[in-house]
Amino acid sequence: MARVRRKPQAKTTATAAKRPRLAPDRPILVLAILGVLLTAYLLFVNASAGGAAFCAEGSSCEIVQESRWSTLFGLPIALWGLGLYALIALVSVTGSHAAARWRRLWTLSLIGLLISVYLTIVAAVGLGAFCLWCTISLLLIGAIFVLATLRRPAQGPNGGWPRWIGLHAMTLLPALLLIAAAQAGWLSPPADPRLDALAVHLSERSDAKYYGAFWCPNCLKQRRMFGRSADKLPYVECSPNGRNSAIAFECASQGIDSFPTWVIRGQRYNGMLTPEELARHSRFAWNAPIWTGGEAEQGK
Repeated sequence: MARVRRKPQAKTTATAAKRPRLAPDRPILVLAILGVLLTAYLLFVNASAGGAAFCAEGSSCEIVQESRWSTLFGLPIALWGLGLYALIALVSVTGSHAAARWRRLWTLSLIGLLISVYLTIVAAVGLGAFCLWCTISLLLIGAIFVLATLRRPAQGPNGGWPRWIGLHAMTLLPALLLIAAAQAGWLSPPADPRLDALAVHLSERSDAKYYGAFWCPNCLKQRRMFGRSADKLPYVECSPNGRNSAIAFECASQGIDSFPTWVIRGQRYNGMLTPEELARHSRFAWNAPIWTGGEAEQGK
């Protein structure tokens, strides 16, 4: 008896045909490209040691751009922003499933918005400064987030909004705390024993004072030279009540009119000083005993 050969069943249209690619999300793509151009411009002026437009020397914008909040894990914030905007642009033109693309765009824009809001707040509260370019970036990423939220597809967030937002809160809030810790210097390398000894010498064993202001870009650079030992420097804050407040009496009485200013052994030095210069002016020997506040211990 002859066996009847069955014809293979035709694949269904859903599995045989590839899902058509989505059309580009043009409004979000345009905003992302503007963000790429903005951050690329800021990176260019930073690399060329020039100042961005509307960011004159001593302005609020320049103070923000030179502050410790302008970098993250050793890289400029503008570079991180460039990468984020580029990723958003890529997602807006790829994908074949509307809900999956929406989830990616919403998450990426939320990350950018949270970081932009955080940086804007710390600049206003911590520095009393306003950055035009940072505000433009905040408006761009905010517009992308609003567009993504309003154009949610029917398949929207998995499990509904409460679960969706809770999941993002559990992951993004710890990330923001990590960013804040990194920019505060809590994750910086351990103190250099030689710089630590120099800082203690300047503070306790020599007639030295370091006058500065929390918003002064060069003062921040001076602190970065000492890393974790910076807190041991003989520092005098000349703007204790804010950037636009009256200068502190201790600074005014000494005639301090620029920051940073060092006074060492009766001599005044305006501007940043390298550790080697500070050691020379204060007569510190790098192989001197390390001062511990009590008895000295011979350094190895």
